[in-house]
Amino acid sequence: MLSERKQELLKLIVEEYIKTANPVGSSGLCDKLNCSSATIRNEMASLEEIGFLEKTHTSSGRVPSEKGYRYYVDTLMKPKEMTGEDVLKLQRIFDNKQLVLSDAITKSMEIISEITNCTSVVLGASSSENKLKEVQVVPLDDKRVVAIVITDKGHVEHKELNVGDNVLPSEVKKVVELINKLLVGTPLDEVSSKLEFEIKPIIGNYVKSHEALYQAFYNAFNEFSYKSHMHMAGRTKLLDYREFDNVAKVKEILNKFDDESMVKKIEADNNDISVYIGHENNFDDDVSVIKTRYVVNGEEGTIAIVGPKRMDYERVVTLLDFLKHNIER
Repeated sequence: MLSERKQELLKLIVEEYIKTANPVGSSGLCDKLNCSSATIRNEMASLEEIGFLEKTHTSSGRVPSEKGYRYYVDTLMKPKEMTGEDVLKLQRIFDNKQLVLSDAITKSMEIISEITNCTSVVLGASSSENKLKEVQVVPLDDKRVVAIVITDKGHVEHKELNVGDNVLPSEVKKVVELINKLLVGTPLDEVSSKLEFEIKPIIGNYVKSHEALYQAFYNAFNEFSYKSHMHMAGRTKLLDYREFDNVAKVKEILNKFDDESMVKKIEADNNDISVYIGHENNFDDDVSVIKTRYVVNGEEGTIAIVGPKRMDYERVVTLLDFLKHNIER
């Protein structure tokens, strides 16, 4: 157990480092703790010795270690009160009765990404729980159409398809009619398979340019299956942080955001708002993940924030708690 002064010192150092990303020295802490610089240095050395602080190579100051952040999150931090502006932005979304819940969740997480300058992730119900209700197409020009997929849960996705040269609008219409006739009611993650085994063998009987059209719709449904239960906002926010100025590291993290199997590791396994710092999360050792699970009408999902280890834990926890409460009310 840390002494009261060590606790206060660690709290000050963590919060200062979160704000500035600069190693914290003893000089600026004397007045706040009402003690000498020598005393502060001794206490900092003691915190370093037990693994709560680390010394950088470029400065005499200290920075929090993962162990220090963990102690701060578990013992020292107090959730911040939300600003009126933040409450208004988020409440306005949930008060909009024209939005289905899934859209309200994703729009809220986009706002939280902007507020926190971190990446937000929503993992909704599995695509096996979203069944195809209808496919529509909107022509753009001779080569392109927009395919719109609607699920039985009210989820809507759209994708621009390049159907190639010499494809008649009537042929596109016929493919859509076949899909709507034979595949409505199919779980989204099974549609691509059914396209291959039920549509592909017969599509040539109806459509001359069947190969190009089949491939365009097959690729689109693969993407719809992935996107139907996964939404991300602010994936490049990490570029704004000094600790991610290493191009190779940023590419590594961005590639993980594009990897469905890696993003699924963010999925929450309990209803608490949980904080995973550095190596504690299964996603990446250089980030922290704060996440929780929500349950609405028997459907489960995850909302999560991914950011640097020096993210503003107090604010993120408060925002996720507010959002979870509004989702489940």
